[in-house]
Amino acid sequence: MKRSRFTETQIVAILAEADAGMAVTEVCCRHGICGNTFYNWKKKYGGDLSLESDALKELISKKL
Repeated sequence: MKRSRFTETQIVAILAEADAGMAVTEVCCRHGICGNTFYNWKKKYGGDLSLESDALKELISKKL
């Protein structure tokens, strides 16, 4: 399976940029992703996750 270039925290931050009002095409160009990737991420990560919960999840996984 192919490894992603972005962590979950980075993906949520990219999605937050678009939610803050930046155009999707501009976000995609800035981070070097295609529109399909953006919308797949939005479907997968867009709902329940926040930056704080992701950061907490990463800290917990690093300790284990």
